[in-house]
Amino acid sequence: MIGKLTVSTTKIIAAAAVALGLAVSAAPALASGGAAHPRSGGFSFEGPFGVYDQGQLQRGYKVYHEVCAACHSMNLMHYRNLGDAHGPFWNPKYPNPNDNPVVKALAAENQVADIDSETGEAIMRDATPADKFRAPYPNATAAAAGNGGAAPPDLSVMAKARHDGANYIYSLLSGYRAAPAGLQIREGQHYNPYMAGDLTPFWSGDHDHVPEGGFIAMPPPLQNGQVTYDDGSPQTVDQYAKDVAAFIAWTSEPKMVERKQAGFGVMIFLLIFAGLTYASYRRIWKGVAH
Repeated sequence: MIGKLTVSTTKIIAAAAVALGLAVSAAPALASGGAAHPRSGGFSFEGPFGVYDQGQLQRGYKVYHEVCAACHSMNLMHYRNLGDAHGPFWNPKYPNPNDNPVVKALAAENQVADIDSETGEAIMRDATPADKFRAPYPNATAAAAGNGGAAPPDLSVMAKARHDGANYIYSLLSGYRAAPAGLQIREGQHYNPYMAGDLTPFWSGDHDHVPEGGFIAMPPPLQNGQVTYDDGSPQTVDQYAKDVAAFIAWTSEPKMVERKQAGFGVMIFLLIFAGLTYASYRRIWKGVAH
């Protein structure tokens, strides 16, 4: 038995050594290429007790409305959601966001397609809080045709669809760089170190030092001074990217604050319940040998 155990142990150690050697030998290749790790946006909603910054959400909506909405839809969002609890334009005076005058005004800035109830003809009318966010294209085919064959993705839950969502979006939007010398870029493509991809086939330099990142069809969407802020916040690409990333994080999880509050309450309940259970155990079994 001891001999068998020794042989088995030796085989395990040998296999582990081989695996470690392969990992070490592969390290240089893995160190090159791949997307850069997202930068931290320092968002207020991070962590177990984090909450959304309403001012930042309002700025983020403005950036989305004036810049991103020209190409990207948010098909899961209605204008009334802007007035939901902990949302960008939440006002406790209006528990029903459809009655929120700010939300009504923001919705009315958009024209949506409808049918005339009397004539049955197609018309365009001012949006109401009950309407979905206006889509920039009637369908995916039209979206692709208007963007070089690549339809811009819907942003409703983009922060949930990408690892490290808000930080990734912030880094991507503010991370456009001039392509490194030796990188061959096709027409209509743009280099971004935070975009996932493998640049090895397009890199003429040392393949052990392939640049991080990948190609993205979307040109840099943000420029300094592009969107006017009324609260004195910096009107820079970095600030725009951070604010719209926070807004997309909110649309991706609008009930995050309630979820965290519920979780905190559950943890308190479990701690109290555990204490009562232990106290009951000590009382019931007091003086009983076991």
